[in-house]
Amino acid sequence: MDVFLGAFPFFVEHFGLMMQKTGEHLLISLIPIFAAMLLGIPLGVWLGHLHRGEFLAVSLTNIGRALPSLALIAILLGFVGIGLVNVVIALFVLAFPPILSYAFQAVNSVDADLTRAARGMGLTPLQVLLRVELPLGVPMIISGVRTAVVLTVSSATVAAIAGSGGLGDIILNQVAFGMSGVIAGALWVAVLAIALDQLAALLLRLATPRGARFVQGAALAAVA
Repeated sequence: MDVFLGAFPFFVEHFGLMMQKTGEHLLISLIPIFAAMLLGIPLGVWLGHLHRGEFLAVSLTNIGRALPSLALIAILLGFVGIGLVNVVIALFVLAFPPILSYAFQAVNSVDADLTRAARGMGLTPLQVLLRVELPLGVPMIISGVRTAVVLTVSSATVAAIAGSGGLGDIILNQVAFGMSGVIAGALWVAVLAIALDQLAALLLRLATPRGARFVQGAALAAVA
Protein backbone atom coordinates (compact mmCIF):
# COMPACT_ATOMS: atom_id res chain seq x y z
CA MET A 1 0.00 0.00 0.00
CA ASP A 2 2.86 2.35 0.80
CA VAL A 3 4.31 1.77 -2.67
CA PHE A 4 0.96 2.59 -4.27
CA LEU A 5 0.55 5.78 -2.25
CA GLY A 6 4.11 6.74 -3.15
CA ALA A 7 2.99 7.16 -6.76
CA PHE A 8 1.26 10.43 -5.92
CA PRO A 9 4.31 12.21 -4.41
CA PHE A 10 6.32 10.89 -7.37
CA PHE A 11 3.93 12.57 -9.78
CA VAL A 12 4.26 15.91 -7.95
CA GLU A 13 8.04 15.70 -7.64
CA HIS A 14 8.53 14.73 -11.30
CA PHE A 15 5.71 16.79 -12.78
CA GLY A 16 7.86 18.20 -15.61
CA LEU A 17 9.07 14.75 -16.61
CA MET A 18 5.53 13.34 -16.51
CA MET A 19 4.22 16.13 -18.76
CA GLN A 20 7.08 15.65 -21.21
CA LYS A 21 6.44 11.90 -21.41
CA THR A 22 2.68 12.54 -21.67
CA GLY A 23 3.26 14.71 -24.73
CA GLU A 24 5.39 12.00 -26.30
CA HIS A 25 2.80 9.37 -25.41
CA LEU A 26 -0.04 11.34 -26.99
CA LEU A 27 1.99 11.89 -30.16
CA ILE A 28 2.81 8.19 -30.40
CA SER A 29 -0.85 7.30 -29.86
CA LEU A 30 -2.69 9.91 -31.92
CA ILE A 31 -0.71 9.52 -35.16
CA PRO A 32 -1.78 5.87 -35.71
CA ILE A 33 -5.32 6.61 -34.48
CA PHE A 34 -5.84 9.45 -36.98
CA ALA A 35 -4.24 7.40 -39.75
CA ALA A 36 -6.55 4.49 -38.96
CA MET A 37 -9.56 6.83 -38.97
CA LEU A 38 -8.61 8.38 -42.32
CA LEU A 39 -8.34 4.97 -43.94
CA GLY A 40 -10.69 2.78 -41.93
CA ILE A 41 -13.82 4.93 -41.68
CA PRO A 42 -14.25 5.70 -45.42
CA LEU A 43 -13.40 2.11 -46.37
CA GLY A 44 -15.73 0.60 -43.77
CA VAL A 45 -18.58 2.98 -44.62
CA TRP A 46 -18.30 2.28 -48.34
CA LEU A 47 -18.12 -1.49 -47.89
CA GLY A 48 -21.09 -1.32 -45.53
CA HIS A 49 -23.04 0.69 -48.09
CA LEU A 50 -22.31 -1.97 -50.71
CA HIS A 51 -23.05 -4.73 -48.16
CA ARG A 52 -19.78 -6.39 -49.12
CA GLY A 53 -16.51 -7.06 -47.38
CA GLU A 54 -17.81 -8.49 -44.11
CA PHE A 55 -15.20 -11.27 -44.28
CA LEU A 56 -12.45 -8.65 -44.70
CA ALA A 57 -13.67 -6.57 -41.76
CA VAL A 58 -14.05 -9.56 -39.44
CA SER A 59 -10.74 -11.11 -40.48
CA LEU A 60 -8.77 -7.91 -39.94
CA THR A 61 -10.40 -7.45 -36.54
CA ASN A 62 -9.42 -10.96 -35.47
CA ILE A 63 -5.87 -10.52 -36.76
CA GLY A 64 -5.52 -7.20 -34.95
CA ARG A 65 -6.63 -8.80 -31.69
CA ALA A 66 -4.40 -11.84 -32.08
CA LEU A 67 -1.17 -10.05 -33.07
CA PRO A 68 0.57 -8.50 -30.03
CA SER A 69 2.01 -5.04 -30.62
CA LEU A 70 5.25 -6.06 -28.94
CA ALA A 71 5.68 -8.97 -31.36
CA LEU A 72 4.98 -6.69 -34.32
CA ILE A 73 7.53 -4.15 -33.10
CA ALA A 74 10.10 -6.94 -32.92
CA ILE A 75 9.26 -8.07 -36.46
CA LEU A 76 9.47 -4.52 -37.80
CA LEU A 77 12.93 -3.99 -36.31
CA GLY A 78 14.38 -5.83 -39.29
CA PHE A 79 12.57 -3.57 -41.77
CA VAL A 80 12.37 -0.04 -40.32
CA GLY A 81 14.66 -0.29 -37.30
CA ILE A 82 13.86 1.32 -33.97
CA GLY A 83 12.09 4.63 -33.55
CA LEU A 84 8.75 6.33 -34.08
CA VAL A 85 7.97 4.77 -37.48
CA ASN A 86 8.21 1.28 -36.05
CA VAL A 87 5.82 2.04 -33.20
CA VAL A 88 3.35 3.97 -35.36
CA ILE A 89 3.03 1.03 -37.76
CA ALA A 90 2.53 -1.42 -34.90
CA LEU A 91 -0.12 0.74 -33.23
CA PHE A 92 -1.83 1.42 -36.57
CA VAL A 93 -2.25 -2.33 -37.00
CA LEU A 94 -3.88 -2.35 -33.55
CA ALA A 95 -6.17 0.65 -34.14
CA PHE A 96 -7.28 -0.01 -37.72
CA PRO A 97 -9.33 -3.24 -37.31
CA PRO A 98 -11.91 -1.98 -34.77
CA ILE A 99 -12.37 1.29 -36.66
CA LEU A 100 -12.93 -0.56 -39.95
CA SER A 101 -15.18 -3.19 -38.39
CA TYR A 102 -17.40 -0.73 -36.52
CA ALA A 103 -17.69 1.57 -39.54
CA PHE A 104 -18.70 -1.37 -41.71
CA GLN A 105 -21.30 -2.62 -39.25
CA ALA A 106 -22.62 0.90 -38.65
CA VAL A 107 -23.73 1.25 -42.26
CA ASN A 108 -24.32 -2.39 -43.12
CA SER A 109 -26.79 -2.80 -40.23
CA VAL A 110 -29.03 0.18 -41.11
CA ASP A 111 -32.63 -0.98 -41.50
CA ALA A 112 -33.25 -1.93 -45.14
CA ASP A 113 -36.74 -0.37 -44.95
CA LEU A 114 -35.14 3.01 -44.36
CA THR A 115 -32.84 2.77 -47.36
CA ARG A 116 -35.67 1.51 -49.58
CA ALA A 117 -37.82 4.42 -48.46
CA ALA A 118 -35.02 6.85 -49.26
CA ARG A 119 -34.56 5.38 -52.73
CA GLY A 120 -38.32 5.56 -53.23
CA MET A 121 -38.15 9.28 -52.47
CA GLY A 122 -35.74 9.65 -55.39
CA LEU A 123 -32.41 9.76 -53.57
CA THR A 124 -29.35 8.50 -55.42
CA PRO A 125 -27.17 5.79 -53.82
CA LEU A 126 -24.66 8.43 -52.71
CA GLN A 127 -27.44 10.56 -51.20
CA VAL A 128 -28.80 7.50 -49.37
CA LEU A 129 -25.35 6.96 -47.91
CA LEU A 130 -24.79 10.58 -46.88
CA ARG A 131 -28.31 11.47 -45.73
CA VAL A 132 -29.58 8.21 -44.22
CA GLU A 133 -27.00 5.52 -43.59
CA LEU A 134 -24.14 7.69 -42.40
CA PRO A 135 -26.12 9.82 -39.89
CA LEU A 136 -27.64 6.68 -38.40
CA GLY A 137 -24.27 4.96 -38.30
CA VAL A 138 -22.27 7.74 -36.65
CA PRO A 139 -22.83 6.47 -33.06
CA MET A 140 -21.36 3.06 -33.89
CA ILE A 141 -18.53 4.63 -35.89
CA ILE A 142 -17.54 6.74 -32.89
CA SER A 143 -17.79 3.64 -30.68
CA GLY A 144 -15.19 2.04 -32.92
CA VAL A 145 -12.96 5.08 -32.54
CA ARG A 146 -13.37 4.93 -28.77
CA THR A 147 -12.34 1.29 -28.75
CA ALA A 148 -9.29 2.05 -30.88
CA VAL A 149 -8.32 4.99 -28.66
CA VAL A 150 -8.36 2.94 -25.46
CA LEU A 151 -6.44 0.07 -27.07
CA THR A 152 -3.82 2.34 -28.62
CA VAL A 153 -3.20 4.65 -25.67
CA SER A 154 -2.89 1.73 -23.25
CA SER A 155 -0.59 -0.17 -25.62
CA ALA A 156 1.65 2.77 -26.51
CA THR A 157 3.78 2.07 -23.45
CA VAL A 158 5.62 -0.53 -25.57
CA ALA A 159 7.05 2.39 -27.58
CA ALA A 160 9.82 2.63 -25.00
CA ILE A 161 11.15 -0.71 -26.18
CA ALA A 162 11.67 0.74 -29.67
CA GLY A 163 13.27 3.91 -28.31
CA SER A 164 10.29 6.18 -29.04
CA GLY A 165 9.74 7.53 -25.55
CA GLY A 166 6.37 8.05 -23.93
CA LEU A 167 5.21 7.03 -20.50
CA GLY A 168 6.62 3.57 -21.13
CA ASP A 169 10.06 5.07 -20.42
CA ILE A 170 8.95 5.47 -16.81
CA ILE A 171 6.88 2.31 -16.48
CA LEU A 172 9.60 0.04 -17.86
CA ASN A 173 12.46 1.67 -15.95
CA GLN A 174 12.00 0.51 -12.40
CA VAL A 175 15.74 0.75 -11.75
CA ALA A 176 15.76 4.52 -12.29
CA PHE A 177 12.31 5.48 -11.00
CA GLY A 178 11.43 2.75 -8.52
CA MET A 179 8.06 1.08 -8.07
CA SER A 180 6.47 4.43 -7.25
CA GLY A 181 7.41 5.69 -10.70
CA VAL A 182 6.16 2.52 -12.37
CA ILE A 183 2.79 2.81 -10.63
CA ALA A 184 2.55 6.55 -11.27
CA GLY A 185 3.17 6.03 -14.99
CA ALA A 186 0.66 3.18 -15.21
CA LEU A 187 -2.01 5.19 -13.40
CA TRP A 188 -1.43 8.16 -15.67
CA VAL A 189 -1.76 6.01 -18.80
CA ALA A 190 -5.11 4.77 -17.47
CA VAL A 191 -6.23 8.36 -16.83
CA LEU A 192 -5.25 9.38 -20.38
CA ALA A 193 -7.14 6.46 -21.91
CA ILE A 194 -10.27 7.23 -19.87
CA ALA A 195 -10.07 10.96 -20.64
CA LEU A 196 -9.76 10.43 -24.39
CA ASP A 197 -12.54 7.85 -24.31
CA GLN A 198 -14.84 10.30 -22.56
CA LEU A 199 -13.90 13.03 -25.04
CA ALA A 200 -15.01 10.75 -27.86
CA ALA A 201 -18.23 10.00 -25.93
CA LEU A 202 -18.87 13.75 -25.62
CA LEU A 203 -18.42 14.16 -29.36
CA LEU A 204 -20.90 11.33 -29.84
CA ARG A 205 -23.54 13.06 -27.73
CA LEU A 206 -22.99 16.39 -29.48
CA ALA A 207 -22.90 15.07 -33.03
CA THR A 208 -25.51 12.38 -33.39
CA PRO A 209 -28.76 12.28 -31.46
CA ARG A 210 -30.86 14.98 -33.13
CA GLY A 211 -29.70 14.28 -36.67
CA ALA A 212 -30.05 10.54 -36.35
CA ARG A 213 -33.55 10.71 -34.88
CA PHE A 214 -34.67 13.20 -37.52
CA VAL A 215 -33.42 11.06 -40.42
CA GLN A 216 -34.91 7.88 -38.98
CA GLY A 217 -38.27 9.52 -38.30
CA ALA A 218 -38.44 11.02 -41.80
CA ALA A 219 -37.61 7.73 -43.47
CA LEU A 220 -40.12 5.76 -41.39
CA ALA A 221 -42.78 8.32 -42.19
CA ALA A 222 -42.04 7.83 -45.87
CA VAL A 223 -42.40 4.08 -45.50
CA ALA A 224 -45.79 4.52 -43.80
